[in-house]
Amino acid sequence: MDLDITANTFILSPLSTDWEYAGQLPEFFNYFESKGIYLPNSGNLASFWWRLLAYLIDYIILIIILAIIGVVIGLFTAITGSTDYNFDSKETDLLFQLLAVLLLIFYNATFECLSIQGSIGKLICKLVVVDVNGGKISFSTALSRNFAKLLSSMICCLGFLNVLWNIQRQGWHDQIAKTYVVRK
Repeated sequence: MDLDITANTFILSPLSTDWEYAGQLPEFFNYFESKGIYLPNSGNLASFWWRLLAYLIDYIILIIILAIIGVVIGLFTAITGSTDYNFDSKETDLLFQLLAVLLLIFYNATFECLSIQGSIGKLICKLVVVDVNGGKISFSTALSRNFAKLLSSMICCLGFLNVLWNIQRQGWHDQIAKTYVVRK
């Protein structure tokens, strides 16, 4: 029999005299995971080190994408013989840095709201980004989470390091977007 229980369904556990949310009962964790719902709990919250490894994998992917873009621009310049571009200017450097940041934001936001619920690095590390109910996040939540990463990085990356001492292993960007990163 397939039950239609959500994390917010009230359950009267035989071990308790009080009604509790199904999402708070360890007996239901496997049920929810079989439905693709990864409720954040102390046993599955992703550590700082898993998150760092996923980030490094994504960063390598970003470097490869930007290198391909650079090669395409270089080939275009070589084929057309155009010398109108000044690739050594501060404006060009700023443009490429902005492009890299925006690419990383949209790369992460897009993958986080898809069924894999995380970037390629997170997929490889078996991590998913979930909302407070363990469900998939929307694109707007993913976008706000990833723009909030700019805030997390501003003060010596303290927002990212917050994962080390926060009991729910959330960075500032997770707290702002009300998300969690859990390990499958």
